[in-house]
Amino acid sequence: MKIARIDDLHCDAGWRNWSFLKITSDDGAVGWSEYNECYGSGGLTGVIRKLAGHLVGLDPRPVERHVAFMHAITRQAPGGLAQQAIAAIENALVDLKARALGIPVAEMLGGPVRDRLRLYWSHCGSYRLQHADAMGMKPVRSLADLEELAVQVKERGFTALKTNIFVFDADPPWMYQPGFAHQPGWPELNADRDMLEIIEKQMWALRDAVGDETDLLLDLNFNFRTEGYLEVGRVVEPFNLLWLEIDSYDPRALATIRSRIQTPVASMESLFHRRQFRPFLDAQAADVAIVDIPWNGILEGVKVATMAESYEVNCAPHNFYGNLSTMMSAHFCAAIGNFRIMEIDIDDVPWKDEVVSPPVIEGGMLHLPTGPGWGCEVNEKAILAHPPKN
Repeated sequence: MKIARIDDLHCDAGWRNWSFLKITSDDGAVGWSEYNECYGSGGLTGVIRKLAGHLVGLDPRPVERHVAFMHAITRQAPGGLAQQAIAAIENALVDLKARALGIPVAEMLGGPVRDRLRLYWSHCGSYRLQHADAMGMKPVRSLADLEELAVQVKERGFTALKTNIFVFDADPPWMYQPGFAHQPGWPELNADRDMLEIIEKQMWALRDAVGDETDLLLDLNFNFRTEGYLEVGRVVEPFNLLWLEIDSYDPRALATIRSRIQTPVASMESLFHRRQFRPFLDAQAADVAIVDIPWNGILEGVKVATMAESYEVNCAPHNFYGNLSTMMSAHFCAAIGNFRIMEIDIDDVPWKDEVVSPPVIEGGMLHLPTGPGWGCEVNEKAILAHPPKN
């Protein structure tokens, strides 16, 4: 068996694109992965093509050897786009190998620890605030709309939901994201009194809507500095959140936040490789380590989780992509011992399930498939039917 072709395919997904890597062997075996080029990773496809060219003609099955080789030839530019490119290739090779063996990916990783994964509905209100037209859904324009959506999430069997910060008293309403230079508040990233009041009102509305039996999570992204995160942490204490999600590149700053607030802290979704995770684990910086499988690769992700377990830290996947990424993350969650809960985006464009076969979800739990590889199928005709806009 030799690698014959490595192709990238791209599909319109409303406000972003889905990108897929397809590795084909000379005997017709195929492996797939999903990667993301839309959020700060412009040019990723070019890096993937450059790296993948080194593997054509080689046996795809010694995945660890290929990954070690790609790390070696990018050693002077580690992390970032190089790591994301390596991960995309790694994930597709893992799928190809598992399909060739006729087993699920989780089985290849030692066998699943569990076959049911608890989910949280991510971006509750976020996409309906910004992209309702692209999804053909009722928009969220007020706290009342958000409460109505939260009730629907609960009625559909989900036991947890995650939201972002929304400014509803503006025309039009908007999502608070100064950490990405999108709105007022950048570059200072302060938590002023008005913003703290907005957060408090939003969390009260959600808690009133779903009651105490549904877990709430709040994602703060990179939108504050240490002082601001501490202030928000104090404001949300009455709501008994499952976690407060905080992005920071300083493990000591994050550890300071965690030590001074009562709410559990989840973080690390923007980190690459064990080398970046280790200082955060050494600092006891978070209660939950979030691992991005499309960015790190599932083999590296499992290694990160194993390392985190030695620090008594549980892991959760960063999964706000398409159905293929969901299945990649699901096999990661199934294979590790220290799983916390899995992120999933339910709100999306109508053709999402046409492009990649959807996961089976019942009662807010994802059922791990038993088919070979990731356990889902990619429809190339559906991808071509929705070409990317840019």
